[in-house]
This record gives sequence, C-alpha cells and structure tokens, in this order.
Amino acid sequence: MDAPGNIAWGIMATALVLFMTPGVAFFYGGLVKAKSVVSMMMMSFGALGLISVLWILYGYNMSAVGSPWEFAGNPLSDFALSGLASGEDANTSLIGVAFGATFAIITVALISGAIADRAKFGSWMLFAGLFATIVYFPVAAWVWGGGWIFNLGTSMGFGTEVIDYAGGTAVHINAGAAALALALVLGKRIGFQKGIHKPHNVPLVMLGAAILWFGWFGFNAGAEWLSEDMGGVGLIGINTLGATAAAVLGWVIVEKLKDGKATSIGAASGAVAGLVAITPACANLSPGWALLLGVIAGAACAMAIELKWKLGFDDSLDVVGIHLVGGLIGTIYLGFFATETGLFVGGNAEQLILQVIAALGVMVYSFVVAGILGFAIQKTLGFRIKNEDEIAGVDTVVHGEEGYALVD
Repeated sequence: MDAPGNIAWGIMATALVLFMTPGVAFFYGGLVKAKSVVSMMMMSFGALGLISVLWILYGYNMSAVGSPWEFAGNPLSDFALSGLASGEDANTSLIGVAFGATFAIITVALISGAIADRAKFGSWMLFAGLFATIVYFPVAAWVWGGGWIFNLGTSMGFGTEVIDYAGGTAVHINAGAAALALALVLGKRIGFQKGIHKPHNVPLVMLGAAILWFGWFGFNAGAEWLSEDMGGVGLIGINTLGATAAAVLGWVIVEKLKDGKATSIGAASGAVAGLVAITPACANLSPGWALLLGVIAGAACAMAIELKWKLGFDDSLDVVGIHLVGGLIGTIYLGFFATETGLFVGGNAEQLILQVIAALGVMVYSFVVAGILGFAIQKTLGFRIKNEDEIAGVDTVVHGEEGYALVD
C-alpha cells in the first residue's frame, strides 16, 4: 500500500468517487421539474460540503470500533485528525480518510432524490448532518470498521463473514431506507399521480448516469489500493462493467414489455440499478453470475418503481425502487452465488443467513432513525416548503435562482 502505484490509485479512486456526487446531482437534476433543478443539485452539493467537514472533524473517528459490540468510535478521539496527520503513516492514512469521506457524502446525497420538488434547503442540511452522525458514521463502523456486521459470522460460530465489499448495506440499503422514511414524512407532491411529473432534461439524466458509471470503478475497485498487489481489481472491474450493462438490458426489456417503449430514462435508471446491485458483490462473483445479477436487478427495479403508485408514497426519483431494492438484491444474491461460500456454488446456508441479517439490520435502523429525524425537523423548523411555493417553483423561492435564464 506504500507503493507509488497503490498511492496513485488511492487518490485517483477518491477523485472518481467524489465526482459521483456531482453525477448524482446531474442525474437527479434532469429528472425533476425545470423550476426545481437548482434546488435538487444544491442538495447534493450541500451534502458534499457538509459531510466532508463532519467526516474530517469527527466522522472518521466514529467509523471504526475496538470491539464488535461498540455502537461507534469515539468522535473526539482524534478531533480534526490532528494526531493522524502528524503520525508516521500520515501520507497513506489520510488518503484512506479522504476515500472514506466520499462514501459518506454520496450516501447522504442519494437520499435527497426522494424529497425532490418540496424540501427546504436549511432543513435538508440539518437532516444531512444529523443522519451522517447518528446513522452513516456508526453503520460504516458496523460494516467495515470492526463492528457487529463485520464480525457477525464469528459471533454466530460460522465459517464465513458478511460480504459487503463496497457498500450494499452501508450505502445503498442505508440511503434507500432513509429515503422511504423521508418520503413518508414529507408527504406527496401536489398533483401526485402517474405521468404528471416528467423529467425536464433527459440529456442531463444521461450525463449523470454516465458520470456515475465512470466514477463507480473507483467506488468498487478503490479499496484495492490497500492490498499489496491489487490482485482483485481485474475481477471487480469486469463485474462493474458487466452487471451494469446487463441491468440496462434487463430494465429496457421490462419497460418495452410493460409500456411498449424502451426509454433513455429507463436505460439510465437500469445502469444505476446494476451499479447498486454489484456494489456489495463486485469482488465475490464470477463474471457470469455478475451478468445474471445485473439482469435480475435491472428487471426487478424496473418493476419496483411502480410500488410507489400502488402503495401511495411519493419517492420522487425512485430512490427506494433503485437503491433500497437494488441494494437488497445485490446483498442477498451473495448468499446464493458468492464464490465458494454461496448456497449454490459450493457453500451452505451460512452466507445467506449472514447477508439477510446484515441487510435487515441496516434497513430497519436507517428507516427508524431517519423517520424520527425527519419528523422532528418537520414539526419544529418545517421540512416541507409551502404548497404555493412548490407551485411557484422551489428554485426561486429557496435559492433566488433559475436553472435556465431564458432571454430574448
């Protein structure tokens, strides 16, 4: 990990994952109304600013624990990284801190899509800071920092451990469950019904999806900079390509059969669904099983986005249907097909049991805490903008700007 090549990949992967948050901003920005695009993109950029600062001040300290049953690390153990920055291994350690920050940022930014067109920026920022502190930083410790999920197999006397290489639980299930909670707290947009809210800028959505796919190679393969020979990067790379491509096909086939047309929004959404599903599984599937995962995730998420109409919750940009459902599929799929330990590829039921417990644990915790935080903010400061402001356009009311200044 001290080799110049490893260090170079570590900082490059950090930049790639950081770039994914503007990718989310473009993807979400294109999907909303023209008079909400600034607000939507600002929620991602606000998360980028706030969560970076919190991670450096105390979030990184919280993301590792000394025993499996600690809730989180001590936030004040090395406040603002003063000790780490002056230590012997500062150069490599601080790359690891920066890389971890980018995951925290995008997890929070993803949630914002569920409350598009109707949220106050200040209330969103308060929620983002509290959610990162109470949910993301501890969950990162549970999954990757020596916590209960990291050690679940040992605790249960199994011969394997939970697999979540790049964040199926900590990022996608976490964000998707929180998104569902906030969608329920803020309620439906005015005129909520199928077909009323059309994306205002399809090329912007496609650009965002392309940036996400590009950045995801850093997201999935970035942690390989910590291994001496980076021996897993080839498998991770081909799986990140293959599962995503297969999910595009899975989504547009379902869309064609269901609605009679395959759309560019569907292709972009399918790509994101595939990226979500392969995230936990990228280092532990053979390429063929990764392709199958992609097809399943693309098709399933294309159907899952219909749930909001049937169940009556307004998840504006389908964070639940793509990130929660895709994250659950990718995490639990490993129980069946993880190399050597999956139920169908030479293992037994242990891996499946571990994956299900980890997925449900994070989902329930995130949903409950996000719901409480959202409800508390709504009842005190107010989270949702007024109905008349929603009709007038959240951009001008909240930010005093327009996404498109059309002049003669």
